[in-house]
Amino acid sequence: MSKRCAGVLTRIAGPVVEARMTEQPAMLEQVSVGELQLTGEIVALRHNQATIQVYEETGGLRPGEPIFLSGHPLSVALGPGLLGSIYDGIQRPLRWMNEEAGRYIRRGERAAPLPDRAWHFVPTIAAGAAAHAGVLVGTVDETEQIQHRVLVPPEWQGIFVEVVPEGMYRPDEIIAQIEDATGHRQILTLTQIWPVRRPRPFAVRLAAKVPLITGQRVLDTFFAIAKGGTAAIPGPFGAGKTVIQHSLAKWSDAQIIVYIGCGERGNEMAQVLEDFPKLTDPWSGRPLMERTILIANTSNMPVAAREASIYTGITIAEYYRDQGYDVALIADSTSRWAEALREIAGRMEEMPAEEGFPAYLPSRLAAFYERAGRVCTFSGHEGSVTVIGAVSPPGGDFSEPVTQHSQRFTHCFWMLDRDLASARHFPAVNWLTSYSFYIDSVSDWWSQQGGDDWCDLRQKALALLGEEARLQEIVRLVGADALPDHQRWVLDAAHLLRGGFLQQNALHPIDAYTVPQKQLKLLRFFVDLYELGRDLVAGGVPVLRLRQVLDIPHLLRLKEDTPNTEAGSIDVLGARVREQLLATAVEHRG
Repeated sequence: MSKRCAGVLTRIAGPVVEARMTEQPAMLEQVSVGELQLTGEIVALRHNQATIQVYEETGGLRPGEPIFLSGHPLSVALGPGLLGSIYDGIQRPLRWMNEEAGRYIRRGERAAPLPDRAWHFVPTIAAGAAAHAGVLVGTVDETEQIQHRVLVPPEWQGIFVEVVPEGMYRPDEIIAQIEDATGHRQILTLTQIWPVRRPRPFAVRLAAKVPLITGQRVLDTFFAIAKGGTAAIPGPFGAGKTVIQHSLAKWSDAQIIVYIGCGERGNEMAQVLEDFPKLTDPWSGRPLMERTILIANTSNMPVAAREASIYTGITIAEYYRDQGYDVALIADSTSRWAEALREIAGRMEEMPAEEGFPAYLPSRLAAFYERAGRVCTFSGHEGSVTVIGAVSPPGGDFSEPVTQHSQRFTHCFWMLDRDLASARHFPAVNWLTSYSFYIDSVSDWWSQQGGDDWCDLRQKALALLGEEARLQEIVRLVGADALPDHQRWVLDAAHLLRGGFLQQNALHPIDAYTVPQKQLKLLRFFVDLYELGRDLVAGGVPVLRLRQVLDIPHLLRLKEDTPNTEAGSIDVLGARVREQLLATAVEHRG
């Protein structure tokens, strides 16, 4: 839309500026600030004074420079070409801007978010058909893996009076016209514009009953997340948040990945931008970027754009959800986003709450995670947005507000432990403090995969690890040799479970990803081994004798030596180990 001059700058305070308006703007309207026309958004109105949040560097702005209204809220362009793109927090295409304008983004620089190319559009409807939200107008093969479904936008209603024939069309070319009951015609192109702060509507919210399989054993088995669910990954520096998020992006069975680097260090985000285009999708053998969208907003970029980046990401995720896809949104990290809120609130002289964060931090976090969900769309498809947010508590203090509020609003809590990371145990998810509220919801799915005993195995394994933690307190005082045999066997069995099941090498060609069937068999193997050994020790067999029979190094390597396609060999090994231990018991009694 064309912009009109409607005011002048009166005060500048970093990313927050004030303007005296000569026209009446709307709350949350997108504006252009100053002669360079920097992108901003109106966040407060008082009589003819507007407070504007600017998403670009404000250095050099002077009072008296003009303000231009756009007539619409801060929005993103949605259409074919999103997949494989790299954007900043306000959807400027970084890859294109680097090629055209150089390494550094000039202030006021603009570029079309969607690539200016023609797409092969195949209509699926004809003129005269009824038009309403979610009606499939046609398809575009966006990548070799993802078919882009062009739908009638929400709230549109009427009759198709024109639909173009199959052919090549650019994002701004007309593909259909819809006439409503008043005779007004609406133009449909391959591009939709949607306000980032407004959740996209859907028909029905569905229960989250299908797990998002991540291939990470500690997550899938102990702290499962459902498609359409929410999870927080709090952890101190060096605990492996970035690696676990990269593993989720590569291996989870979501069809679309939206990765938001929100306020992370520039060198870390640069590594992401370099690595992701080189990664191969393990499911298709194609480049992973063909189903990935990256939003990069590093700590040296304007702080206000950091606040907008997660809304840009979640809106794009909802757009693909509406097409019937399962989308995983990974935000790294919500702590940096909350820090942006705190800085902007301070500039606006708002009353601070806990640790200087604004009083509305909990409601903003809740509104963000609320946009996750598994839904039935207006088109009749099922789609989901799963939101996984990293939390970076300063100094590893999990009692700080962002961690505590994230814990309130998410149903999975994967707490990373500094001590586990220091011991080179990855993923460093603490099994004593992490939890999931989706266990009952996804247990039926596991039963259908042959895991009728999945819940029972999981509870037994967690009980074993809890008993080990209790015994470790005694070991620190008197040493392991002072314990009776049955307690020493608990320590041995927990060591096997931790090293042979929970620990996972993200860089190993076999161990990086474990299919659900192999996870079940590995867990059943170690739990059965613990119970058999416990019974034998109770019958008088010394723990030392069990250690002599078991090939512990081989058992610890079982996860790496057994390919996903040969998971049945774990059952064969389990039967052989059982025979050896029973034979040892007979020999001992004899």
